[in-house]
Amino acid sequence: MAIQKTISPVDGSVYVERELADTERIEATLTRAKAAQRAWREVALAERARLCSAMVDALVARRDQLAEELTWQMGRPIAVAGGEIDGFEERARGMIALAEEALAPIRLAEKPGSTRYITREPLGVAFIAAPWNFPFMTAVNAVVPAIMAGNTVILKHSAQTPLCAERMQQAFDSAGLPEGVFQHLHLSHEAARTLMRDPRVDYVSFTGSVAGGEVVERNLAGRFIPAGLELGGKDPAYIRADVDLDDAVPGVMDGAFFNSGQSCCAIERIYVHDSIVEAFVERAVAWVRQLRLGNPAEPQTTLGPLIHPQAADFVRSQIEEAVAAGARAWIDPTDYPRSTPGNAYLAPQVLTGVDHSMRVMREESFGPVVGIMPVSSDDEAIALMNDSEFGLTAAVFTRDLAAGEAIARRLEAGTVFTNRCDYLDPELAWTGIKYSGRGCSLSRIGYEMLTRPKSFHLKHA
Repeated sequence: MAIQKTISPVDGSVYVERELADTERIEATLTRAKAAQRAWREVALAERARLCSAMVDALVARRDQLAEELTWQMGRPIAVAGGEIDGFEERARGMIALAEEALAPIRLAEKPGSTRYITREPLGVAFIAAPWNFPFMTAVNAVVPAIMAGNTVILKHSAQTPLCAERMQQAFDSAGLPEGVFQHLHLSHEAARTLMRDPRVDYVSFTGSVAGGEVVERNLAGRFIPAGLELGGKDPAYIRADVDLDDAVPGVMDGAFFNSGQSCCAIERIYVHDSIVEAFVERAVAWVRQLRLGNPAEPQTTLGPLIHPQAADFVRSQIEEAVAAGARAWIDPTDYPRSTPGNAYLAPQVLTGVDHSMRVMREESFGPVVGIMPVSSDDEAIALMNDSEFGLTAAVFTRDLAAGEAIARRLEAGTVFTNRCDYLDPELAWTGIKYSGRGCSLSRIGYEMLTRPKSFHLKHA
């Protein structure tokens, strides 16, 4: 039996070991999911909502335990780890509340001699592959609406956060969800690919890298089933000349460095009007210098390790290449004794003198670094913000809300913000363009990904 080991980025120890599902277990899981879905689709929406709400209650009741486990599995500081459960609750309850309206039949105007309407039918079995960086908050985007829509779910969490899938299973079980409606599997990559190709799987949701998304699409080729893909970003922010720096600096810098920058929608590029760029950089550097890099299990830590040493070394190489090409690094990494090559702990960094020829301004970093470039106009900022293979989110900081909205309309991104960043509203569609993926989760529109329309044209006798 193959064993999956979760190496904690906190200290390099083995935190969790789990057996990977074998062919027999995968087959049994698929069989249960398919059988359960036939009955589950007939369950009243109010009962689905009751069970999903009870699941949320059960999970939230274990908030402190889950926060500690999260810290050890993926390195988020314990001081903020509980926010993951808060976000899970907000999204879950938001999607439960939206279900009645989103799934209601579309009634059409009367036509002589006919009754016409459109229903939203569940797809069947949904296979959901969730990442480690926000394991509860990303999983819930698809899990709860899939179940609310009448589908059954098989969840695969990252090998880095296997306990999250188990805790969701326990919460659903304690809520009394019928057997087979929600199941989880610990899977090898090959087993996950095989499961995607199985004809009993009717939908795939994947959050991860562009390379991972390409694997999903190759394995679904010719199956003609829908897939939701969220594949990361290189998200920009624009700081206009009219901002209040006391508000803009902490807002955008937290968006860049929260979770050590390991967020698909983290701010990784900042464009600042040249009339205020010096003042902005001064305050931004001061903000970063107050971060405390250290053991995330200690309450005073505000910046934890990256997920593994290779991830830290990748970001370190981007920084070193940029500096060699003329960029200025404002933070002295020697001020952070833990931050050494081959270590998951990485000093935060602010770079100026950067341009789009540098990897750090083009490739997703997924770490605690941000590049800052001056711009002379809104048009220049827009052109640079759109000069990317990615298009997940983009943010504009300005006191002129009309100008901010006008700029946002011209930005190539799935979500645009003014005066905030790095936030998912359950009532808004979460989607990306370009290499940030395709499909949609959250909002009423998210339910359309998990259902298919069925038209009824009933001619009167």
